[in-house]
Amino acid sequence: MELLAPMRLYTLSKRHFVLVFVFFLICFGLTVFIGIAGPKIIAEQEHNGDQLLLKNLSVKTGPFNLVSPPLTTYNQQLWLTCVMQAEHSNMGDFQQPFEINVELKGVMQDASVMHINNIHQKSRTLHCGAKCDEIIVLHLGYLNYTQYQVMVSFKGLENITYEIKIKFVWKTYNPTFSQVEIWFRFVFVVLTFMVTCMFAHSLRKFSMRDWGIEQKWMSILLPLLLLYNDPFFPLSFLVNSWFPGTLDTFFQALFLCALLLFWLCVYHGIRVQGERKCLTFYLPKLIIVGLLWLSAVTLGIWQTVNELQDPTYQYKVDIVNFQGMKVFFLIVVALYILYLIFLVVRACSELKNMPYSDLRLRFLTALTFVVLVISMVILYLRNDSLTLDIPAEFLSFYGLLNFYLYTLAFVYSPSKNALYDSQLKDNPAFSMLNDSDDEVIYGSDYEDMPLQNGRAIKATTKYQDESDSD
Repeated sequence: MELLAPMRLYTLSKRHFVLVFVFFLICFGLTVFIGIAGPKIIAEQEHNGDQLLLKNLSVKTGPFNLVSPPLTTYNQQLWLTCVMQAEHSNMGDFQQPFEINVELKGVMQDASVMHINNIHQKSRTLHCGAKCDEIIVLHLGYLNYTQYQVMVSFKGLENITYEIKIKFVWKTYNPTFSQVEIWFRFVFVVLTFMVTCMFAHSLRKFSMRDWGIEQKWMSILLPLLLLYNDPFFPLSFLVNSWFPGTLDTFFQALFLCALLLFWLCVYHGIRVQGERKCLTFYLPKLIIVGLLWLSAVTLGIWQTVNELQDPTYQYKVDIVNFQGMKVFFLIVVALYILYLIFLVVRACSELKNMPYSDLRLRFLTALTFVVLVISMVILYLRNDSLTLDIPAEFLSFYGLLNFYLYTLAFVYSPSKNALYDSQLKDNPAFSMLNDSDDEVIYGSDYEDMPLQNGRAIKATTKYQDESDSD
């Protein structure tokens, strides 16, 4: 077994482990409570289509003249959605393709109107069951103007025999929520910076060669968590540009993929001692996680670039190969899950009789399982970001990942007396005096020896030899 820098994990009793999990859940519950008590994420303003029409015009064709509510940078983004409803409630499930034409203008602070883009024509499908699906007319990722004027018209609905009602909804981020988000991110940026410094400070007396694989990965994940919390987030309220939002998306994808890579490397590396070759150990994992990262970043950049040219662009609808990309992404996710399960099963079967490695494995598996279960619940509740009423899902997911990393940093960092204890145990003159019946031998002198009743066989044999010589 390789000599590793001590971890606080080795010194924790069962009661301490319970306290660690309880403290983790309390901190997570606090973020959920803040989210539930916080303001709504999305502010909405509805307009009835009949009131936006000129006289003698049909609601099935338009045009509809819409004016957005006054906007500030705290509104962050702007959506215009359209909800249609058939008058006859006994209508079955049906689909009706049609075309939508959108003309967009921006209103400056001096009330002058700027023509932003030419008329955009998009093909959409009206799908109605018990109620009709919401259609996103346009989306602006950042706001250059204090107000927007939009003219919307339809083509292809005039042949429908039944009457329909149309409702347009403006959606923006709630300015109050934006302020909460700024403070929320700021608090986690400060906490993450403090945890990162404390973790690095605790390992300063140990050579990097002696760090365990978990400690090495924590030294990578904590700075990435700092970027995940995005210290540059306030720039999006100071600069009217797509860059801060894209940077935030890039940081999130980078951290989440690094976390996925961390799980693969730890569950494999914890049972592979010695040198871990890049070609055989890291390369397969980098390929799998790299494909996930590449897929996420590609879709994000593709959406951003096209929205800058066409606010009506929706990659789920307008990318011909979107379904192919979705299938490819799901295949890679399935490969990742199967590979991770394989590594976990192998590690559990090979390390179940090794005291330190088994403890590291069981703790990481238990905490990660709790985090994954909570994440699945959050993702299940978070069906669509446009339908969120409270920020609990958003804040809880941020809090979950932050407190997960803080907990790992705590248990993987050496305790205050770790260096003294490791030196004392490595000294043969003191090792026999300080070992108790309940203590597992730790140190370079006994790490290769099997255990017998809490003592190393080597120590017992040495004591017997000395007695015989006397």
